Amino acid sequence: MGTGREASVSLDGVRDKNMMQLKKLNTVLFPVRYNDKYYADAIASGEFTKLAYYSDICVGAIACRLEKKEGGAMKVYIMTLGVLAPYRGIGIGSKLLHHVLDMCTKQNMSEIYLHVQTNNEDAIKFYKKFGFEITDTIQDYYINIEPRDCYVVTKSFAQPEASK
Repeated sequence: MGTGREASVSLDGVRDKNMMQLKKLNTVLFPVRYNDKYYADAIASGEFTKLAYYSDICVGAIACRLEKKEGGAMKVYIMTLGVLAPYRGIGIGSKLLHHVLDMCTKQNMSEIYLHVQTNNEDAIKFYKKFGFEITDTIQDYYINIEPRDCYVVTKSFAQPEASK
């Protein structure tokens, strides 16, 4: 019975008119309150921030920030990726992440990374499935949640040859 459920998932960009949906999702999904800069970065990233709809109900989102590395190469920071609990396990988070990874390839991003709480084994397993690796540990990254430590989880992209 579970097959075919992903077919009714659609993605949409985040704009001023639907920003409240992202804010409501974040309130439910994450133990952190995000500031105006988070939402400005999310909108500024364009195609790298998406809302996921299941049968026209907003059930998940990915929000990214574009950053310039030393040397000018661009990288993507996943600020948040979350799906409401009743809708987990049917491919919505994977669809959101696949979209962003495809955008990274199309726009020649050098890498994509995020922070994951060290005890969030489900998230670590999820990202490893997509080729991410733990590249660093930061002590006391989080202020109001336990454990306070996080992993930096990174996926690098092979840069295309200059001549093609």
